[in-house]
Amino acid sequence: MTFTEWFLFFLFIQVVHFLGTWKLYTKAGKKAWEAAVPVYNAIVLMQIINRPKWWVILLFIPVVNLLMFPIIWVETCRSFGFNKRPDTILAILTLGLYIYYINYFSDAKHIENRSLKPRSPLGEWVSSISFAIIAATLVHTYFMQPYTIPTSSLEKTLLVGDYLFVSKFHYGARVPMTTIAAPMAHDTIPGLGIKSFLSDDKNKEGLLNKLSLPYMRIPGFQKIKRNDIVVFSWPSDSLATMWGDNSGKFTYKPIDKRTNYVKRAVGIPGDSLEVRDGYVFINGEKTVLPDRAKPQWYFFIDTDGEKFSQGAISRYNIREGQLMPDGRYALNLTDEEAALIAKNPIVKSIEKHITPKGAYDKSVFPHDPKYAWSADNFGPIYIPKKGVTVELNSKTIPFYEQIIRRYENNNLTIFGDDIYINGKKATEYTFKQDYYWMMGDNRQRSLDARNWGYVPFDHVVGKPVMIWLSWDANAPNFIAKLNSIRWDRMFTTVGGSGKPVSYLWLVLLLIGGYIVYSFRKSKKKKA
Repeated sequence: MTFTEWFLFFLFIQVVHFLGTWKLYTKAGKKAWEAAVPVYNAIVLMQIINRPKWWVILLFIPVVNLLMFPIIWVETCRSFGFNKRPDTILAILTLGLYIYYINYFSDAKHIENRSLKPRSPLGEWVSSISFAIIAATLVHTYFMQPYTIPTSSLEKTLLVGDYLFVSKFHYGARVPMTTIAAPMAHDTIPGLGIKSFLSDDKNKEGLLNKLSLPYMRIPGFQKIKRNDIVVFSWPSDSLATMWGDNSGKFTYKPIDKRTNYVKRAVGIPGDSLEVRDGYVFINGEKTVLPDRAKPQWYFFIDTDGEKFSQGAISRYNIREGQLMPDGRYALNLTDEEAALIAKNPIVKSIEKHITPKGAYDKSVFPHDPKYAWSADNFGPIYIPKKGVTVELNSKTIPFYEQIIRRYENNNLTIFGDDIYINGKKATEYTFKQDYYWMMGDNRQRSLDARNWGYVPFDHVVGKPVMIWLSWDANAPNFIAKLNSIRWDRMFTTVGGSGKPVSYLWLVLLLIGGYIVYSFRKSKKKKA
């Protein structure tokens, strides 16, 4: 939906509310017109149901409001004496329309200063759980989201099995575009493997997708800096669910429900980027990565059939590799690790595996034979910046076609060397948003921007700030995972320089202090 369409929908909801409650407003001693004034009617309703006015804020926060509406329906029914279990069930199952029955076909009387204490232990439990879910959804959606490292694209910098806290307020929280979705679930409901949101998978312009909100973002206090690690929605995602979908069929997914990826923003808007023999150059100069970054490549190592000891594997930090048919090792190493391993007496030769300049890899962006590029030798390319105008012709259109058509929603048609945007012949284009170049530190084992191209700012999710748990994700069972916990990585910051420092002791101290405080508080209440 556009902002205009959403405004009209909002007014429609206000009409529905007025028609279903105006009599109840008068029975509560209010004026009928007060049920018709947007926002003000919600403030008055809070007075009627004897609930705090700040609840109104929750009614206008996307996703959170879906959890609040059933509570408001039930509370309205109970405020007029309809507090039995069938009333509660009917209020929820009819999406609040049961209130129409109370409004027009009952002799309901308003209960002033009604008791808000649940009538049963079950009611108290449901009330507590409901608001715990609302609070968690608010935090998850707008402040901090847990995220798991699923692949080795940032290996040795971030490990498979690292569990992160991702800040959404650093770059500004993205307001959910998908309005009807399960709380705190991404695109799949855990354990069930089914889609967690309502949309039309086949047609982007389908009726269900019309319920989506336009892109909005709460202002952040920080811009993405070059070489920041960033979590973002994968622009090329067409999987039905996050993982495990092998159907091969195209599926439309809203931006906020695309699979989340984590990479390093090696290029930011306005940069000129090039990859030379595996190394990234920005604006003609070799980029300097943070000291915690561990860029690595494949090295072919000939040991004349001898095997590395377990101690050597640990000493050289060998985490990925294989034995090739010719008897050589192919190991994923940093330059420093390769220099160290070369000194081992059993190593006869060591060779860095780099695809030479001029070799064409069709899987590499922009997927055009005119640009004979590979993952190791690539570019230079310009990274689009909002407001900048570029020339459009047969040479540049392969780079900007997806931006113009998919990310900035224009009708793009190409006839030979002629380019038409929204029916008009175009020789230049001005970008509507910023774009980034996201790459993995694991240079030759990373599905990243070299494969799909630019990442728009509206796809940015947030900034990883802390590892709260780390274990071996490939351990065969839960017990094995517990035994493989990497204690030195627990509660370490993702950014910064130098060796990561664990703040696990501080977290345990705070948890212990809270337990002692809660225990003493409960004893005082009993006394």
